[in-house]
Amino acid sequence: MRRSPGTAGFEGRSAPVASSGLNDAVAASLAVGSLSLCLIVTLTVFSIKVSMAMPIPA
Repeated sequence: MRRSPGTAGFEGRSAPVASSGLNDAVAASLAVGSLSLCLIVTLTVFSIKVSMAMPIPA
């Protein structure tokens, strides 16, 4: 991440505000989180479909 020159009172060349290792860690955690969310939603949809297909015991 780099601070844009000329914004919020900053003039001159851009300065790094986060390391590339931190950027990679954040990107990896977001990827893992989104995959986990997709898996949870998929399992929920399948479990709802299975439970709706089961007959109600009398």
